[in-house]
Amino acid sequence: MPLAFRKTTSNSARDGVQERCMSYDIVWEFRLPATRASEFEHAYGPRGPWVQLFRRAPGYIETQLLRDAEDAARYLTVDRWESRESFEAFRHRHRADYDALDQQLEGLATSETRLGAFEAIP
Repeated sequence: MPLAFRKTTSNSARDGVQERCMSYDIVWEFRLPATRASEFEHAYGPRGPWVQLFRRAPGYIETQLLRDAEDAARYLTVDRWESRESFEAFRHRHRADYDALDQQLEGLATSETRLGAFEAIP
């Protein structure tokens, strides 16, 4: 898996030393009616049940919820993991909880499309 590099703010960064960090990002696109926006943002936002579930697993970094600036009915989520292996281990260990939450939130969005899994390029 490729490694992403992030400049640090320490003296070593000013000297050209870089901190290595891995990232495996899963991107989803959602479309929803305006009447469901608040409920959707709660469910998929930083304090919502998806993030609470992901936080149970080692290797989870963060989830970003993005609303399209030109189309308020379109959202993206970016679920960031340390590695593909971390994500796969989560899926294996928490499959039942994942499926139950997915079923519980069914119908919030009119469409849900997995755009892909992405690795940062150094």
